[in-house]
Amino acid sequence: MKIESIDTLYQDACRIIENARSNAVRSVDFCRVQMYWNLGRRIFEEEQQGKERADYGTYLIKNLSKRLKPDYGSGFSVRQLEQSRQFYRTYPIANTVRSQLNWSQYRRLIQIEDPDKREYYELESVNNAWTARETERQINSMLYERLLMSNDKESVLAVARKQRIPEEPTIGILLCTQKNDTLVRMTLPEDNKTILASEYRLYLPTTEQLVKEVDTVKKLAKQKRKEQD
Repeated sequence: MKIESIDTLYQDACRIIENARSNAVRSVDFCRVQMYWNLGRRIFEEEQQGKERADYGTYLIKNLSKRLKPDYGSGFSVRQLEQSRQFYRTYPIANTVRSQLNWSQYRRLIQIEDPDKREYYELESVNNAWTARETERQINSMLYERLLMSNDKESVLAVARKQRIPEEPTIGILLCTQKNDTLVRMTLPEDNKTILASEYRLYLPTTEQLVKEVDTVKKLAKQKRKEQD
């Protein structure tokens, strides 16, 4: 057997193994999410039985945690059980819980009171395969709020939902290079409220930055011609 064939076989085998491991991790993560959702549902249902007592929910969770922790560990602390109840309250329909997100991400999402904002980060976490750390970072960076500064809410959510924005305008950037100078023109429709970039960036490049890039390419091309001569 040729060495190249063995190398290809090895690479394919590695890919199969890594994919299987990734799928196994995702499966375990989602099982954990489902576990906390079901715990939250059960706590919520039991809580309703004693709703005439204002402190019944607190009493219920404290005692449940006290019995669960010795057998199952710190993953069933009072705080975790409170979060599982909040998780169920926020996502009461089971099939709206996304298998692509883990419990750490959901714990962060349920802290967001604004449902539109929460939906945005939920969708973008799925669309971009964000880790829990990246989801946390994007929320802390106020990405959603920064996008709303220059775009309306419907357009921001439409991008996250991967919906088509009707009559979407375009951005025009015209680069003209002449013998001794470079001219840059940027055009935007008046009263723009719906333009979104395919990648989220707060600013377009400035005219000076574009000129610098074009001039750099011109110098490199001129230098290459000299070397060839």
